[in-house]
Amino acid sequence: MKYCSTRGGVHGWDFRDVLFSGFAPDGGMFMPESLPVLSSDTLRCWKGLPYTKLVVEVASLFIPTQLIPRDDLEVLVGEALSGFSVPEVVRIARLKNGLSVLELFHGDTLAFKDLAMTCTVRFLDYFLRKENRRAMVLVGTSGDTGGSAIQSAKGLPGLDVVVVYPRGRITPVQERHMISCVQDNVHVFAADGSSDDIDQPLRRLFADQDLVKSHGLMSLNSVNFSRVMIQLAHFIYAYLELSGMEKADADTALPELEVVVPTGGAGNIAAGYILKQMGLPLKLVAMVNSNDIVHRTVTTGDFSMAANVTQTLAPAIDIQDPYNMERVFWLLLGRNEALVKTMMEKFQRSHRHTLPENHRKLLSQVLSTGTVTDEGILEIMRRCWDENEYVLCPHSAVAVWHHYHCPHSPGVNRCYVATASPAKFQATVLRAGLTFDLPEAVLALDKLPTRYQNLERSHSWCKDWEDRLREFIQSVSIVRKSGGAYYT
Repeated sequence: MKYCSTRGGVHGWDFRDVLFSGFAPDGGMFMPESLPVLSSDTLRCWKGLPYTKLVVEVASLFIPTQLIPRDDLEVLVGEALSGFSVPEVVRIARLKNGLSVLELFHGDTLAFKDLAMTCTVRFLDYFLRKENRRAMVLVGTSGDTGGSAIQSAKGLPGLDVVVVYPRGRITPVQERHMISCVQDNVHVFAADGSSDDIDQPLRRLFADQDLVKSHGLMSLNSVNFSRVMIQLAHFIYAYLELSGMEKADADTALPELEVVVPTGGAGNIAAGYILKQMGLPLKLVAMVNSNDIVHRTVTTGDFSMAANVTQTLAPAIDIQDPYNMERVFWLLLGRNEALVKTMMEKFQRSHRHTLPENHRKLLSQVLSTGTVTDEGILEIMRRCWDENEYVLCPHSAVAVWHHYHCPHSPGVNRCYVATASPAKFQATVLRAGLTFDLPEAVLALDKLPTRYQNLERSHSWCKDWEDRLREFIQSVSIVRKSGGAYYT
């Protein structure tokens, strides 16, 4: 299994190289040069496997045994997923009228990011220990990724984590998951801007190959293919549990499962589309909030950022630059690297691109979309409670809106992806007129000490943030090379 960039500048990298990278050196995103095929026999063999075992099976398709032997892989995944609050790691809530909710939020930070982040950090730590070296993770977050990266990597001796979050645009619980971790290898910045604003200086830093190589700089956003790879597992888990495949005859085609996903950076959607290309019969639906670039792209071909990111009740998907769509385009357009390079470089320069109608039609054949207002989010949270006594987080409500407003296709089962716990969004739960008992771990966050630094808005904020982060990365590296602690 070798990896290449979606923009054609890199080929033949192995999983370890990709794991330790952010964007590819040419600005593209890493993808496998070829995808394994999931046969119906393989899927039937996997039916009934616990989620943790399924993750091992999926990861083994993309990580050669000469890099991580199978026994080591099983240990790493087992350790990564051992701290979840339910023994099955993920859980399906089967509610009334065919509403099946795939709960992916039982990790430390109560969000689906914990599933892939814990495994990816274990892989990193495995190689760092083996090679006796260090790395530095640089993460921009719209709310959940930063906390998950911090909780997964805190205290690890070979890894520093630098997280930048948008001040005032995330919930208090999301913020506390980041700023209350005062371990020496955790460094948090609060920026006066949106998550898309944060991505701009981070892209520039990752484009500086001298900086990347000198300081072992890497990403743990879903830019990192390992994150997307692990996310394949929950789609397969949902398919095996909900598609009704066990009722299909051995010599007939497997049934389709419709999976509805609340979408921001499009990492989950990219994972689902990769699986479609591998042969899993999925019908994908991307639901967005008022930041509707994915919806506009599919329905009108307008792949253009709005002037500003709109703050909504579903802040983790308040994103106007769905960077994983580059992976979708690459697959959709037959791995045409030159075309993807031209398209994405234009988009990065101008923040605008119009898909040709033939490309838009191709996209609409593999992805359906919808958009949900804040009032729609509150409506669905109330309705789901009234019918099921089940509290949705606002992001999960964005997905479940589809259940109540779009009729089922005959004979096709559906799954709705719940990406976060309502415990992270208490203000919105209360605004919907509902209550939810906070877990003890969330209540305890308010009693912990905090540490973070500010990135203030200025006339030349992008360059200022880039310079500030560059200097910080260099200063941390100097301390680590001397063997000392950064915070005294």
